[in-house]
Amino acid sequence: MSISAADVKTLRERTSAGMMDCKAALVEAAGDMEKAVQLLREKGLAVAAKKATRAASDGLVEAYIHVGGKVGVLVELNCETDFVARTDEFRQLARDIAMQIAAMAPEYLAPEDVPQEVLDREREILLAQAKQEGKPESIAEKMVAGRLRKFYDTTCLLRQEFIKDEGKQRSIEELLTETVAKVGENVVIKRFSRFKIGEEA
Repeated sequence: MSISAADVKTLRERTSAGMMDCKAALVEAAGDMEKAVQLLREKGLAVAAKKATRAASDGLVEAYIHVGGKVGVLVELNCETDFVARTDEFRQLARDIAMQIAAMAPEYLAPEDVPQEVLDREREILLAQAKQEGKPESIAEKMVAGRLRKFYDTTCLLRQEFIKDEGKQRSIEELLTETVAKVGENVVIKRFSRFKIGEEA
């Protein structure tokens, strides 16, 4: 079927994929724009998964000071080459992540970084709450599992919803995966520190 240049341009603007990839996706989707977007996302996620094992030893450290100077953030964002590290898109991503940390105050990068003693204490508190609500043991355990997921979504940076999204509800981890698909390199948050006036280190 014939695919118009306007449709290819629209799809490229929506996904940041290459022109030929956009055209191929539209052909495969028989001109269905939404299906083409989904095809490109699936392809990008597959590519990103392959790249996630590659070493990311370049990158930059981004500093962000919130208005008023009461909160500051340092974040190290890594990629594979200096070429990608110097792009506007990579620098903007680093700044967005630093702003996320300033606004949402994550305590850990990922769920696996939460110390076991913290997890055990949180589980005890949640289990006690569920029992106080009069739930039987089996139901209480399921409630604790669900509430622990919410705990991770709040305290772990990669699980938090990206604050600049409006209605998309992407996590920071999904944002990184999409970036990997776009730039063609592994991109990882190595570490971060958040400082707030009056808080103990």
